[in-house]
Amino acid sequence: MHQFFAPGGVLSQRFPQYEFRRGQLDMAQAVERALQEHRHLIVEAGTGTGKTLAYLLPALRSGKRVIISTGTKNLQEQLFYKDVPLLEEALFGERGHLKVSYMKGRNNYLCRQKLYTLAEQPVLSEFDEVHQYAQIVEWEKTTDTGDRAELAFLPEAAPLWPKIDARADNCTGQKCPQWDRCFVTEMRRRAMESDVVIVNHHLFFADLAIRSALEDAAPDAGVLPETSAVIFDEAHELEDVAGSYFGVTVSNLRVEELCRDITNVLTAKRAVSAGVLTSLQSLRDHSQRFFASLPPGEGRYAFRFRDRFLETHGEHYVALQQTITRVGAELERIPEKPEEAHAFLRRVQELYVSLEFCMENEDRNTVFWIERRSFQGRGKNAARVHIFLQATPIDVSGILRQSLFAKYDSVILTSATMAVSNTLEFLRSRLGLDAARESVVPSHFDYGSQSLLYVPPDMPDPRSPDFAARAADCIRKVLDITEGRAFCLFTSYRAMQDMYERLLGDVPYEVLLQGSAPKSVLLEQFRETPNAVLLATSSFWQGVDVQGEQLSCVIIDRLPFAVPGDPVVEARIAALRNEGRNPFLEYQVPEAVITLKQGFGRLIRSLHDRGLLVLLDNRILRQFYGKVFFESLPPYRRALDLDQVRTFFS
Repeated sequence: MHQFFAPGGVLSQRFPQYEFRRGQLDMAQAVERALQEHRHLIVEAGTGTGKTLAYLLPALRSGKRVIISTGTKNLQEQLFYKDVPLLEEALFGERGHLKVSYMKGRNNYLCRQKLYTLAEQPVLSEFDEVHQYAQIVEWEKTTDTGDRAELAFLPEAAPLWPKIDARADNCTGQKCPQWDRCFVTEMRRRAMESDVVIVNHHLFFADLAIRSALEDAAPDAGVLPETSAVIFDEAHELEDVAGSYFGVTVSNLRVEELCRDITNVLTAKRAVSAGVLTSLQSLRDHSQRFFASLPPGEGRYAFRFRDRFLETHGEHYVALQQTITRVGAELERIPEKPEEAHAFLRRVQELYVSLEFCMENEDRNTVFWIERRSFQGRGKNAARVHIFLQATPIDVSGILRQSLFAKYDSVILTSATMAVSNTLEFLRSRLGLDAARESVVPSHFDYGSQSLLYVPPDMPDPRSPDFAARAADCIRKVLDITEGRAFCLFTSYRAMQDMYERLLGDVPYEVLLQGSAPKSVLLEQFRETPNAVLLATSSFWQGVDVQGEQLSCVIIDRLPFAVPGDPVVEARIAALRNEGRNPFLEYQVPEAVITLKQGFGRLIRSLHDRGLLVLLDNRILRQFYGKVFFESLPPYRRALDLDQVRTFFS
């Protein structure tokens, strides 16, 4: 490690612009020791440490297969297409020496069998779908990966893709005629031959949940290859991701997709019976009645008093159960079943079990909740509402302790934002990581000279009626000094939209709004538009990298405490309170600290960046918990009036 990273070492010889970073070497040595000694490690590596190379090189030198899991597909692809080639050039002077692969979820890949089957079915009614299908048919003949990321012409929410992707729902495995040419099979083969496999958290935990659900899981039960070591980058996201994959979801959308798939596939196979079609129509009808009878509400809300619901609407639940069972019975009766029918039977059984869990399970570590999402489609699918009935574990520490940390020899967690008041205890306790080495590696950046944190002391409380107007006035004054070039990050869509309407036409710069275009398009517009201002919410608080003067200011409207009305947050708070603990100090404040660090982390992305951070919420100055935030943030210079801001920019 020292020969590679140190001054005069391999990196500096190959790349004269490379600057030695003590934290990078320290982290690399810590990762190498953890892998050699079969230990767990948790390490916060501040922005600019160069943490990807600090864990990639030890992983490759370890002599074992290592899975690296990232929080986003963007980082996943950065590792594979940028960091791995850089490492190869440093070590060998050319590409092709390292055995590294990357895997995405199955729904990112084309299913050849579905594509061919669809050609025989008159189900492409929209002109756009017919045109897209023709383009995909031509692409399938030349692509090596089948990865939809290659399809620049296909919109993100294109209704065609779910009809032809490789998700496991209808997969017949080795009995599929296209098994030897399957893109998922090929992806797994490459992974089995690799020393390092790069995935994302969603794929990893989907795979882990499958293996954990099967007592005697075979090595090929999931999609990921066997390994004894895992490295999680952006590990601050693990609690929420794990909670979603170890939970249960039932929705009217899931029922609709099941009915659609059975009808289309069995019709194409000439195996559909009148009994199957009748039972499917009955399932659609009873599904509609059941989901319509669930307690009303907007967005996400807790599903309380399930017993009372069953007393008053139990007939809808029982009828739905019975029709699910009837669909399974009709599928069983099909003579000389096609292979797809067995996959449908499995899905029918899983639907029954999931519904029963959501309606009858009494696990105290589970919160039950409902979410309604409006869906704007076209034609007969216009203005639909998808209703999700969810069951989520409140505390995932016990689950991860057993299924993750006890199963792997080495689990390494890293992120730029995990420490609260310079300790990693909060994340360790939330994830159930009892025994691990830990380290906080300082950033390579000089925050004291590169950045200034401005908190206006005269702002009203963010919960007061006049906060929005005063915030807009303050933002105008700041943008006048910085000449735009700013991210304005908000803790809610409503606050973002309100500020957009207040600023539009009132500042002399291009104002971009999240949601008006895809995220990647907005970022490109921001980079290419001089003095642009971008208003955004949670999805721009992390995983966004804009270097240079184009981003010279990040403004955050308020301390990012989790929405107390969110059913999962509410349940976690109640669980801590029931244990006699202080949920505000032990959960809400640390969570907000990590989120704030993520938001502020958008600003300084290189040694040459310089800029202003603005927090419009002066509770950080007035309230006792403000000390925790300041102890956890990098050592920014602070300002309390705009004259200091003007001096900084002059």
